[in-house]
Parts: sequence; structure tokens; C-alpha cells
Amino acid sequence: MFLLKQARKSATISRLTLLALFFLTPSYGTAAAGVQDHKTYHIALYRGQAGCSGCSEMVYKSLMKTGLPLDITYVGEAEKLKVNEQTLRSFDIYVQPGGGQDIPASYEALSDEGAEAVRNFVKSGKGFIGLCMGAYLAGKDWIGLVDTSMESEVGRPGSRAYDQGDYTLQIDWNNKREPFYYQDGPYMENGDPSDGFKAIAYYENGDIAMARYKYGKGTVLLSGPHPEADETWIDSTMPGNTTAESKMVRILSYFDIKK
Repeated sequence: MFLLKQARKSATISRLTLLALFFLTPSYGTAAAGVQDHKTYHIALYRGQAGCSGCSEMVYKSLMKTGLPLDITYVGEAEKLKVNEQTLRSFDIYVQPGGGQDIPASYEALSDEGAEAVRNFVKSGKGFIGLCMGAYLAGKDWIGLVDTSMESEVGRPGSRAYDQGDYTLQIDWNNKREPFYYQDGPYMENGDPSDGFKAIAYYENGDIAMARYKYGKGTVLLSGPHPEADETWIDSTMPGNTTAESKMVRILSYFDIKK
């Protein structure tokens, strides 16, 4: 949700440098193979009052640094392209980033029209990535992409997040612990695999930190912590540190968008 640290402005990186980064970094490995098999992914990245200062830009930065074939466009109430059905027809994945502490106000900024457009977009076979506030908004009381309400990990039994401040938490992903930025994000309730549910990553207390769901023909991926956060937001000296771009490559590997 609201991020207490501001990201530094990123320098412009040439596409040649991005591609070199991708091919020379072994940690990306086979997770990127599924994404590379496709043509360019067209990603609609929300930026507006439902987000917070620097949140959308950090997602953009981490995605661009993957070096993957991505075409990323900001959408939102103050952007040239609004969140509506006509706009989303041109995209493969919609990203709802972190936001403030007020979920109703964030939903109001997105609007009923925007929420309906997102539902129909995903139902048709496209993808949704919800990060922190974006995961809260995906719950049944708001956009309604998942059939549960999202509750905060703060104060949960065994949680290392004791209040709404910012933390670097160790998240267990594929049996490997790595640091993530966290600030009052949700945990996910366990679901039925026959309905397309898959727990992806866990907080240290065993609560689900990241999960994949099916909605109609589409895929929904929700994360309580922030995989997009780079070293300007987290304690990168913690054991098992991985780059934001490597995390985002793995997130994109959970999508199989039909062209």
C-alpha cells in the first residue's frame, strides 16, 4: 500500500543494454522461456489516484529492466488512455500497483466502469497482476476477480510485520528465501487447485504471500509484498537478495496469453 520510501529516478537504459542484462544474468533462467516464446506482451500499467507516488514508475522500471519484449503503457483517469473496455482491448496484461491506505477511495478512483472493464478483460483470457493495494482491490468486495476478501498480514500469528510501517521481509518462493519490500499488504487464503488456484510464495509464518487464480479464461496473480521494489526500497544486504527484474520475469512466466 502507501510506500514510505520514494524511488530514485532511474536512468534511461538502452535496449541493447537491457538485452545484454537479460542474456548475461543466469538467475533469469528458464522462467523467462515461456515469455520469450511469445511475441511482444502489451501491458497496461495503471497510474492514478488508486496508486501512490512512485509505485507505478517502480513497476515500469523493473519490467523494462527485464529486457523482455514488453510494450508498457500507462493507463488511468489522468492519463491519455483511461481504464475502459475500449482501451484494454489492445493489451494482454493489466497491472494494478501499490496504493494508499484507503481501499474504498482507491476503488472510487478506478470507478465501477474501470472495474467492470478489468473483469471483462480478464474473463476474456487476459492477465491481471495485483500488487499490494492491487491485490486488495482484486478481492470480492471490490473488482471481484477472486472470491475472497483480502486481509492484512500485519499482526498475523508469527508475522514479522508488526505495524503499517515499511519492512523488508524474507519471502519463500520456490523453496528459496529472498527479500521483498512489504508495507501492509495482504495474505491470501488457500484455494482449490481444481478452480485454478496455486500458492506461489509464502511469508515466513507460512501465510500465502503470492498466488495465482483463474477468472473466466484469464489469469490473476496477486502479491502482498512488492516484487517490483529494487534496492532503493529494500535492505539488499539481507541473505538471498535477488533483483526486482528477476522477480518480475518469474511473475510474467505464470501467464500464457493467447495471441
